[in-house]
Amino acid sequence: MNHDQTFSTVLLIGFLVVLPIAAYYRLKSQATGEKLDRRQEGLFMLATLRPAGLALWLGLIAYMINPSWMAWSSVPLPAWLRWTGVGIFALAGGLLFWTFRSLGSNLTDTVVTRRAHTLVTHGPYRWVRHPFYDCAALLVVATSLVASNWFLMMTGGLVLVLLVVRTRTEEEKLLARFGDAYRSYRERTGRFLPNLE
Repeated sequence: MNHDQTFSTVLLIGFLVVLPIAAYYRLKSQATGEKLDRRQEGLFMLATLRPAGLALWLGLIAYMINPSWMAWSSVPLPAWLRWTGVGIFALAGGLLFWTFRSLGSNLTDTVVTRRAHTLVTHGPYRWVRHPFYDCAALLVVATSLVASNWFLMMTGGLVLVLLVVRTRTEEEKLLARFGDAYRSYRERTGRFLPNLE
């Protein structure tokens, strides 16, 4: 088995572990059947974020099925750096699981809160307001290193930039919903990294 086949198999196994956990929490959070108005994200986000995410997923799936399909965008990386990506993937998976458990039924894939939404300030939310985006950043770096692929890094980077832009709207919605409690929470936590003051 060549290096690319080994690394595509490792990525496939990683996603076969992470995706069912994500699906479980996503389905559990949608048990209310509540419809969320994604249009509140704004037309720009609707027109860019999901297509960029789709491009990332298609590239990733193509690599996992047959690495030669993504050879046009491969970059030469040493094996140790690619294995470092595997370690980062494991770290991201652990943080993702912790984030899912902490959020519980508050999980949404948009900036809109649920009717019964509560302000979560435990787990990774104790230190940062958007640990999901930290997970996304770690997963983009990890998959790009493991696959040794600039297309995954570029599309993943675009998704991350769009998510960062979207946090402004998300935080406005949370402030409108939770008022002073969210304002106080925002003052003592970092957006993506712990507040070290």
